[in-house]
Amino acid sequence: MAIKTYKPYTPSRRYMTTLDSSDITSRPAVRKLLKKLPAKAGRNNNGRITSRHKEAGVKKLYRVIDFKRDKFGVPGRVATIEYDPYRNCRISLVVYKDGDKRYIIHPKGLKVGDTVIAAEKGLDVLPGNAMKLKNIPVGTLVHNIELSPRHGAQLARSAGSYAQIMGREDKYVIIKLPSGEMRYVLGECMATIGTVGNEDWINVAIGKAGRNRHRGIRPQTRGSAMNPVDHPHGGGEGKTGPSGHPVSPWGKPTKGYKTRKKKPSDRLIISRRKK
Repeated sequence: MAIKTYKPYTPSRRYMTTLDSSDITSRPAVRKLLKKLPAKAGRNNNGRITSRHKEAGVKKLYRVIDFKRDKFGVPGRVATIEYDPYRNCRISLVVYKDGDKRYIIHPKGLKVGDTVIAAEKGLDVLPGNAMKLKNIPVGTLVHNIELSPRHGAQLARSAGSYAQIMGREDKYVIIKLPSGEMRYVLGECMATIGTVGNEDWINVAIGKAGRNRHRGIRPQTRGSAMNPVDHPHGGGEGKTGPSGHPVSPWGKPTKGYKTRKKKPSDRLIISRRKK
């Protein structure tokens, strides 16, 4: 997929780039697969901001995605490739032989008219097919990986993402995640063959602040530009760096400070992500 550049007829256009949308084959989405999500804009159930620099962004409808891939043995034809405002990857509309329609994350190399199918085992290793991890050959690139059986995919779902199956051990499968982390995942969990498409998304330059506002991202103010009463980095004559280690507005260290709490699933991690 190509990156589009523009003539600089305004200052912000000089550096802005977008993705070529020639791969999209359909604009209107399937109505029954659309859902309205409330715009919380970083607020909790009391209406208080708990995550800063968020806003509602442009109005949009959520596309219901089939992350479970539990329609075993029924082949489906890829009818369209569509844009999803909630994701950085494309989605594909799959029409099954029994008439059911579902959206899936669009894998790289899948074209309109291709057939995809989900089963426990015995499928060809082709993009879009889904099987249980224990039945996928070692070395295969996969995405949409479940962490618990029948709970739906949680890993490797964004544009260009993939994980690799490294081996098997008892009831577990060893996978290497996009972050570089190696971990055990139950072999009963489902995964989809191939890598997520739209991998050029990482190369897009936003170009102007207004485009981030559409995405629901509010501007941030540097701590060093504030007063001492507002931020630990604030105050001083002229531009001054933080005294000591950089911290958040509430004094918690940032930039490399580990905040992950111990979880029962830590025992399934073989090696941590690359630093």
